[in-house]
Amino acid sequence: MNEFNPQFSPNVAQAAPNERAAFIRRTYTILAFAILAFIGFEFLLFASGIAELFAQLVYSTGGLGWLAVLGGFMLISWLSNKWAADGTSTAIQYAGLGLFIIAEAVIFIPLLYLAAYRSGDATVILKAGIVSLSLFLGLTFTVIVTRTDFSWLAPIISIGGFAALGFIIVSALFGFSLGSVFSLIMVGFAATAILYETSQVLYRFNTKQHVAAALTLFASVALLFWYILRLFSSRR
Repeated sequence: MNEFNPQFSPNVAQAAPNERAAFIRRTYTILAFAILAFIGFEFLLFASGIAELFAQLVYSTGGLGWLAVLGGFMLISWLSNKWAADGTSTAIQYAGLGLFIIAEAVIFIPLLYLAAYRSGDATVILKAGIVSLSLFLGLTFTVIVTRTDFSWLAPIISIGGFAALGFIIVSALFGFSLGSVFSLIMVGFAATAILYETSQVLYRFNTKQHVAAALTLFASVALLFWYILRLFSSRR
């Protein structure tokens, strides 16, 4: 969760209507390019054969290998958010976003590999992507239009996030599957996070932090896509 930086004030919700509209337009334009960059980088990874090698390496090392990947992703995620929220350099902000896109692309490789080659449905990734984007757009549109402050969801998301991380770690260490019920619960958690993070874009960011806002929304979309794809794949 990103904290509001008082260096530039007011926050987006308090800004003039034209500034707020410009911020939202820039944020979602950057988000759209981030999603396209993610798709393009995944295509290159799979086309080059790197994705297959990486997926096989992760699967061959079992839970410990997956925990190493998850730990590296969390570290890069922290660094990316720090750079994206930098108030002194636009280049550093975009470097943070770019680093996060690469990290997301890498951590998605095992799941995409499983969905693409073992699910039995060649369109499962596309279906999961369409459902994820549709749900995200519906939730974020509701927040932006109503300008509802969902900051009260912060404790729920924090507790739920730690609980989910605990289940994932235990699953990786002891080698049991979390199953489709866990994925379904996490889809609900991700949808809740989207409501909260979109609200944060309006009430915790200022009008100069559109890159950080786009990164926050991209992370929410990625989390939703992850568990919807996992849910769709488990049904095959």
